[in-house]
Amino acid sequence: MTQVRFALAQIDTCVGDLDGNAEKIMQYAHKAAQAGAQVVVFPEMTLTGYPIEDLAFRATFRRAAWDKANWLATELASEGLSDAYVVLGTVGTDHASDKPRNRLVVLHDGVVQTAYDKHFLPNYGVFDEFRIFAAGDRAVVFDVDGVHLGVAICEDIWQDGGTVGELARRGIDMLLVINGSPYEEGKTHTRFDLAARRAKELSAPLLYVNQVGGQDDLVFDGGSFVVDSDGALLQRSPMFMESLGYVTLDTTRRNQRKEVVAPDLDPDEEVYTACVLGLQDYMAKNHFTGVCLGLSGGIDSALVATMAADACSGSNVWGVSMPSMYSSDGSKGDAADLARNLGAHYEIQPVEPLFDAYQRQLDLHGVAAENLQARIRGVIVMAYSNSHNLLALATGNKSELACGYSTIYGDAVGGYAPIKDLLKTRVWELARWRNRAAQSGMPVGALNIVGNEGGPRGRDSRAGVVIPVNSIVKPPSAELRPGQKDSDSLPQYALLDKVLAEYIEHAHGRADLLRDGFDAETVDTVMRLVDRAEWKRRQYPLGPKVTALAFGRDRRLPITNAFRE
Repeated sequence: MTQVRFALAQIDTCVGDLDGNAEKIMQYAHKAAQAGAQVVVFPEMTLTGYPIEDLAFRATFRRAAWDKANWLATELASEGLSDAYVVLGTVGTDHASDKPRNRLVVLHDGVVQTAYDKHFLPNYGVFDEFRIFAAGDRAVVFDVDGVHLGVAICEDIWQDGGTVGELARRGIDMLLVINGSPYEEGKTHTRFDLAARRAKELSAPLLYVNQVGGQDDLVFDGGSFVVDSDGALLQRSPMFMESLGYVTLDTTRRNQRKEVVAPDLDPDEEVYTACVLGLQDYMAKNHFTGVCLGLSGGIDSALVATMAADACSGSNVWGVSMPSMYSSDGSKGDAADLARNLGAHYEIQPVEPLFDAYQRQLDLHGVAAENLQARIRGVIVMAYSNSHNLLALATGNKSELACGYSTIYGDAVGGYAPIKDLLKTRVWELARWRNRAAQSGMPVGALNIVGNEGGPRGRDSRAGVVIPVNSIVKPPSAELRPGQKDSDSLPQYALLDKVLAEYIEHAHGRADLLRDGFDAETVDTVMRLVDRAEWKRRQYPLGPKVTALAFGRDRRLPITNAFRE
């Protein structure tokens, strides 16, 4: 046979849910076989979910995963799929060292026919696999009706030589790469360029299947694809949603036939959807059906509430307005309009009576009194969370988190922080994009997003926007004292975010920042704020990583640190 039909099974799995993941594999394998696929390829560690982190060290989990792989092979055969080759990822064991292995298996004819262990183990950014897994040491090729198929796992193709070099010497007809590659803005083009280069080195097409869905603070975007031996794109699956894609390899053809290619997403749409999917999956996999958050009328809570409505529908969002004596009528009106636009629950819980009760006993002044207001709001949000079994959402952005411009145990409370990795200027950009999408009637639900019900209903409804325009254009303020503005304590966000990007994502020190063209006063202010806030960031809720360097797994600095520039 010179033709082999492949299915790219881009699915969303849950760490530890061996039964649920196996059932989904069965469903997609059946659909693929019915569509004529002989080889069905699933992502990295599909059976176990990914990343499993230190769960890999638990021998009982590894045995359960291996038993489930064998059960799956038998079950596939018993349901008429014994002729299919099902390629998927799981966890194995290096019996010499009793250490876990990141393993690819091929299920065929009722058995685990072939196994390959990941050779290159990433140990940077969010990855810590070198500590967890033992590395494999051999390249693996298996045949399907005389067609030679090489296999690799994610990082294996990111390193020169090694697995790809050995497979090139062995002369394969196609390389199958299973992946658990987390999303970050701009990464899709990097992946494609790398795969095209490897395909040219192999003189063979390359099939790249990526995981999709949220897992704690990681979002996997899917975007699986196939490139020809000359690097040309043959097939691409949509981003941020489960899908089955297909491609046929014909060994008699120099150039393979092009299949369905999903369109590129607008960059703002991409990041917005990643944040929503991260929240949506965190809720689903941890059994939350609704969320609660404080609605201040500002841009951050407005964007978070809109993302939440897109993730679980407005009817499952509880927005709580908690005005203080310093809250403006405009802010209160903007919060109410947003809730109407989203179809969200909206309740008002004034802070002043509780603040007065605290003050009669504590008599606080200055920053302590300002923070007390924020902490009372945190108590109210958590009261809603506990009493209604809702996921409390923190609404802080990356700029605030970087500079410590949030009150610990106040506006920093919550179980999930959807915009944690978005600089303030990015928050404004995404808010404007979401309004444009509403105005254009864009089917946001097509990207695995539920969407709000009934459309905008507030003061801006005639303009067709979701987020009140005033929330976007007014100067940001915490409204904790008369006339307060963020710019009283921070540089203007347009400048601040540029400095933060260089200091955090590119690790530029003071001398580097000055060479970048920033003035000394701004540099010193920003560095001081960021360095002093590390302890706060350690206690902040997790949120979806969408940039190259997010706070948390990506950036690990000591809290106690006397180094100053």
